[in-house]
Amino acid sequence: MHIAVNVRFLLPGDKLEGIGRFTLETLRELVRQHPEHTFHFLFDRPFDARYVLGPNVVPHVLKPPARHVLLWLAWFEVAVARWLARHRPAVLLSPDGYTTLRTRVPRVTVLHDLAFEHFPQDVDRLSLAYYRYFTPRFARASARLVAVSEATKQDVVARYNIAPDRISVVYNAVDARFQPQPEAVRQATRERYTAGHPYYLFVGALQPRKNLQSLLRAFDAFKTATGSAARLLVVGRTAWKAGPIFEVYQGLRHRAAVHLTGRVTDEELVQLYAAARATCYVPYFEGFGIPVIEAQACGSPVITSDCSSLPEVAGPGGACLVDPYSVGSITGGLARVEESEAYRQQLIAAGFRNGQRFSWAESARRLWQEIERAADGR
Repeated sequence: MHIAVNVRFLLPGDKLEGIGRFTLETLRELVRQHPEHTFHFLFDRPFDARYVLGPNVVPHVLKPPARHVLLWLAWFEVAVARWLARHRPAVLLSPDGYTTLRTRVPRVTVLHDLAFEHFPQDVDRLSLAYYRYFTPRFARASARLVAVSEATKQDVVARYNIAPDRISVVYNAVDARFQPQPEAVRQATRERYTAGHPYYLFVGALQPRKNLQSLLRAFDAFKTATGSAARLLVVGRTAWKAGPIFEVYQGLRHRAAVHLTGRVTDEELVQLYAAARATCYVPYFEGFGIPVIEAQACGSPVITSDCSSLPEVAGPGGACLVDPYSVGSITGGLARVEESEAYRQQLIAAGFRNGQRFSWAESARRLWQEIERAADGR
């Protein structure tokens, strides 16, 4: 069988975030598990050779690079559609939520979230128009849909009136690099980043939905109330509409205790999770929330939001759940974790148990079931 795959999110260099990581890890397993089938990877730019994941992978570069609304249209509705018409694969797999309407090839489309429906103010006008027009049409045109959480599945069912039996849930996971580190490594990490002080950790792109303004205000209030020596590390690239985040940062009473590191390598990220007093990830909305299970795998207690997919992903007792709309609730979560070593150990143990639910190999197996269903017309 020949399977075409939209791999636009396999970016050159170490630039993979949530959707790119899902794409890479599930495809790595699919290619390994099914050497008898040929996977045609459709890139939108020159690709990194390491993304040719096996001898049964054939890379193709289709122009133009699709990083703008008009270029999305040109790439999916013209370049991809023409390639599909010419080659007629059994299935088109699209792990990033986008696909093409101009084909009769059965499509399997992975939807990570419908955040733009809930927070349209966080998206520029042209992109919002594209999402609102095309996403429901992509969903209805696809032979099978995949959601990365039950919360996302139910959102798609409710918003787009899609039959639940057309949607399967395939979780994200973490790879073996994410694991606890020896005390010497943890101490060296604290020395490197916070001069030996304990710290709380945020990981994610700096953009409105991540709710960093509330986290920063809560940490400031926590410092004032408790006198804790802890620091806050904010790890991630500056994304879109980040101006208000920096305005809040500039006005913090304890600004010297907050460190913005920018993007770090995966090796550094593992060390940062493992050495943190807790990982504090409190977005307003998530389709999954990979930092939650990355932190759990590394033995970090987790403080996260009590909404959208995050309680589902964190698992029973796996995180201190707070209201992301309440600075006081986030402050209280920080104080509870700070004040009780027993509670931190309870969260760590529950996090390890929760991590057993997630496996890239199992996620790929479930994704393959959807490819087969689409190919068979089921």
